[in-house]
Amino acid sequence: TSKQPAFYWPHPKAFPPFRQLPSLPKEEYRKMLQYDNNAFYFVALSFLTFYLVPSWYVIIRRVYRAFIGLKDEDIGAVTRTSAEKEKVAKLKKSSKGFSQLKSKGFLINLALTVALTALFVVLVMNVSSDGEVNSFDPFHILGVDSGADTKAIKKAYKKMSLMYHPDKNPNNPAAEAKFMMVAKAYEALTDPTAKENYEKYGNPDGKQSLQVSIGLPSWLLDTNHRNIVLMAYLIIMVGVIPFCVWRYYSDSSKFGDKDVMYDTYAWYHHNLNEHTLVKSLPEIIAGSAEFRQRNLPHTAEEKAEVSRVMNGVRSQMQKPKYNHPVCVTGNVLMHAHLLRQTDKLSPKAKDDLAYMLRNSNGLIEAMITVCQHEDQLQTAVNCINFGQFVTQALWTRDSSLLQLPHFTDEEVKHCEKGKASVRAKDIGEYIKVPDEEKKGLADMSDQQKRDVLSCCKLIPDLDVKTRVFVDDDEDDKVYEGDLCTVRVTLTRNNLGEDEKAGLVHAPRFPFPKQEAWWVILGTREGKIISIEKVTKPTKVVEHDIKFLAPRVGEYEFDLHVVSNAYVGLDKKMKVELTTLDNSTLPEYKIHPDDAELDDEPTLFEEMMNANVEEDSDSDEEDSDEEDSDEEEEEGIREMSAAERKKEELRKARKKAAAAAGGDDDSDDDSSVEEVYSEK
Repeated sequence: TSKQPAFYWPHPKAFPPFRQLPSLPKEEYRKMLQYDNNAFYFVALSFLTFYLVPSWYVIIRRVYRAFIGLKDEDIGAVTRTSAEKEKVAKLKKSSKGFSQLKSKGFLINLALTVALTALFVVLVMNVSSDGEVNSFDPFHILGVDSGADTKAIKKAYKKMSLMYHPDKNPNNPAAEAKFMMVAKAYEALTDPTAKENYEKYGNPDGKQSLQVSIGLPSWLLDTNHRNIVLMAYLIIMVGVIPFCVWRYYSDSSKFGDKDVMYDTYAWYHHNLNEHTLVKSLPEIIAGSAEFRQRNLPHTAEEKAEVSRVMNGVRSQMQKPKYNHPVCVTGNVLMHAHLLRQTDKLSPKAKDDLAYMLRNSNGLIEAMITVCQHEDQLQTAVNCINFGQFVTQALWTRDSSLLQLPHFTDEEVKHCEKGKASVRAKDIGEYIKVPDEEKKGLADMSDQQKRDVLSCCKLIPDLDVKTRVFVDDDEDDKVYEGDLCTVRVTLTRNNLGEDEKAGLVHAPRFPFPKQEAWWVILGTREGKIISIEKVTKPTKVVEHDIKFLAPRVGEYEFDLHVVSNAYVGLDKKMKVELTTLDNSTLPEYKIHPDDAELDDEPTLFEEMMNANVEEDSDSDEEDSDEEDSDEEEEEGIREMSAAERKKEELRKARKKAAAAAGGDDDSDDDSSVEEVYSEK
């Protein structure tokens, strides 16, 4: 006898139908059916699309705005005077071109998007070459054309069965599964019954039930990759996802209203009180939580620079209350800006100062919110004034005329001298002087003179009028308890009828700022009734303050209209209110229809009454049953007077119902009383 070869090619007829073929172990066969590489391609493409489409939109939009779509007006880079040219150039440099694309977040997103796009392309190529998911195609399995004859099919079957035979591929579940699929494909093309089933149902075994596979790659089942898969799963589920959730929660939980950190609000609550002066506010804002990492000096050179700059600003700095390096550094940088000594700062210190100025608007508004919460009127006004100084790079001893371009102390002294008609001690008086009579321009060039006159037209010339009234009243009398309205009318005389207020003229403030006004109404005792920021840029603005009228008497309130950016333009005026006794008003008579509506039960009361009636009916039934039982026990007895009256009322109810229509079972007591009275 000859020795049997290690593998052999079986005759096709030796195989029974596919459902009777020897199968793999159940667990292995189930895994091979559940994990499908081709389905994974489609699932991965779907998930990648959810990220790539919005990501590329954001990237393209940002690139477009950086080079083409962003106008100078959109970033506040508008030149009205030559003093603003340097500021405008810096704004364009920082808001346009490649500087807009150098942020850390944008670069990380761009790198991730490019990498995922490359993966997307690879998956698309795989799908285009082999993109059928769990489909049975016998011609594709055998590697023959759809019009191949029986001889070609047998030849392909012989070749592939030898290639994937289990004896030739021991311990290879994939080869065994492929071997079985080859036999099934050959059966579908040669056996008449299997071929008919394939043509009708797409499967040689006949009509199949719906099968669902998992869109994950099959290499996840490979025992060689088991440890890697488990480690990746643990890292993602136990490490990455909890870290992302913790990081997001910890970052978002730090910020409150106006994107100001809660630690900053706590710092302001601790330091702001009714005695806080403007000169102490630079140190308070320097201690904000937003600056505690950036303003902490790390090297000896940085500490030496802080000491050097402090020597130049110490004379106008209030004695520091805190010696912490963060507070000291921020306080020195802020004073360097307020005293216009930023040329002494290093590039890094200038960047730190710019960061502080960028956040100053929101932080100052947070201070005002704290003052409103603590009911500190004067401190709130001081905070707004501090915002003016920060915007114009001025301090408490400086003249408001230094807001004008090219003005120095010499020009200020010249403006404060001369005739009363042309003399101006502040910016409000100077802008009202006719252009041809304005002083301080003698030593300036023509361009500088034009800058000064242009700036005078930009600075608002504001008129404030007030009116106290009650809505829908014919007169302006206010009675105790009325909801009265104080209407504050702001008129910008420097604007035309259709003009709107633009950006503030602040060459030394490195960021654009829109003109606005704070309207504050308070009591003589310093309590705040209302404080709101009016941002409407039109020529005439009406702002209403509503509150309940106090008790009978005469009252005088303080109205403050304070600019958010200009020094020396604030308005303060008195608002008088006389509250009358409301007992002198004519008595208000309620219309009968309204009174009836008030007497009607509500839907809730009707529902409750219905429940009470049901309970009472059940109680009556129970009492009737008890009475019948008692009658049975005691026998027939004579009715009492109360029982006779009750029986008569019951009969009267029946007669009234019959007279009303026979079928009306209403239990209205009024009809019963009428019938009974007639009787």
